[in-house]
Amino acid sequence: MRTSIAFVAVGLFAVLGHAGEGHAGEPLAWPQFRGPGGSGVADGQKPPVELGPGKNVKWKVPVPNGLSSPIVAGDKLVITAFDNGKLYTIAYHRASGKEAWRQEAPAKKIEPYFKKGGSPAQPTPATDGERIVSYFGSCGVFCYDLSGKELWKHEMPAATGGFGTGTSPILADGVVVVVQDEMKGSKIFALNAATGKVKWEKKRQSPLSYGTPVVWDTPAGKQAVASGHGKLIGYDLKTGDERWSVTGMPAGVCSSPVAAGGILLFAGWSPGGPDEKEFQMPKFEFLLKDADANKDGVLTKEEAAKTFLADFFDGNDLNSDGKLTRDEWDTTLKFMAEGKNSAFALKPGGRGDVTTSHVLWKKTKGLPYIASAIAYRGQYVMVRDGGLVTAYDPKTGKAIYLQQRVLAEGSYYASPVAANGHIYFASLDDGAITVLKAGSEKAEVAAVNSALGERVAATPAIADNTLYVRTDKHLYAFAER
Repeated sequence: MRTSIAFVAVGLFAVLGHAGEGHAGEPLAWPQFRGPGGSGVADGQKPPVELGPGKNVKWKVPVPNGLSSPIVAGDKLVITAFDNGKLYTIAYHRASGKEAWRQEAPAKKIEPYFKKGGSPAQPTPATDGERIVSYFGSCGVFCYDLSGKELWKHEMPAATGGFGTGTSPILADGVVVVVQDEMKGSKIFALNAATGKVKWEKKRQSPLSYGTPVVWDTPAGKQAVASGHGKLIGYDLKTGDERWSVTGMPAGVCSSPVAAGGILLFAGWSPGGPDEKEFQMPKFEFLLKDADANKDGVLTKEEAAKTFLADFFDGNDLNSDGKLTRDEWDTTLKFMAEGKNSAFALKPGGRGDVTTSHVLWKKTKGLPYIASAIAYRGQYVMVRDGGLVTAYDPKTGKAIYLQQRVLAEGSYYASPVAANGHIYFASLDDGAITVLKAGSEKAEVAAVNSALGERVAATPAIADNTLYVRTDKHLYAFAER
């Protein structure tokens, strides 16, 4: 969900009951990042529209650091966390918020991550109703039963990069699918959900990406669709074979695709692309002029501390020698220039490069950066930093409304979620949750709620007619009282 190189630009611009168990044939309530099928939608639920620090709070409990979103597994809510230097999967009782259990994921080394606003506990867990799977970029994949007993683990070395792992695992048809895009050795792999054994593994060319894959059920079979730097790729869920790809993706893409109505939808943006008019990355000469105190033609971490690079130095010091060189910065510029920002829809059935043959429509306005767009009530809705909301017709690409400033100002990391004809948007800096009426011809506000007064980078979950929201310090359950 973060991009190690693209994140430099952020500094210049300013993350009750047992409904979750399901019955045979029924979907789980909120089993993964963005809920059922990664859609962000729980249409049978009726969470409150009006909520806030003192309104419709069912319970509120403190939680450790972490950016993963809550999921519903049995009668528990499950998150991952980074507490006193250790990584955990933690379960809470949905009825009360009381902690039920926590299990450590031992890590020999904590992966590099963005200290100012990130966490090594960013990926959201996933469940199939019988087991819970957590992924940490520092140490690998861990599987537990619903009581917290470890069933298996797939250990991995710490990931490389500067801002931490952002992609979350998905669990479908008895396999766990994980994307690990990093500077070297990028791959996508599937593990047997019962045993943890590798079922298949495929190399990827994407050096960095942070979106979560989604399962697309097509006439040709189920596919794991993964966004990445340069390409969106569909892999056969059973074999891992690459079936198709679409070229032209944002640099270090953060957002995730969604399958809806038989088609696949994607929307994403990153700064610094060749057609990006709002922002271009500065040349190395500009950096030297500002900060090269000893005039040696490179920037040390101490020199960069006085510039916008202070919080982003490690992610661009590619060889980790404590110096930023012209070659390293040129690599950053090249990486950013390769980005292509757009929203598009894709029909199934293609093989190979389907960029020109199967893309139904493409648009470039109102694109989201971190938050993934949502398909709901006949609209494809996205939020852009600054509180701007855009909606397209998912079948035709026709603009329903463009960049209407109706939400709280600031950045948006949490993806929108929807239920009962409403879409919920949580702002990053203060957790102000604005609710829009879905399916309207304009961005129609249903409720402007008081800010929670804490950062909200995690995507909320919906179950039990309750909206579960994780802030940087607490876990909230909002329900009608």
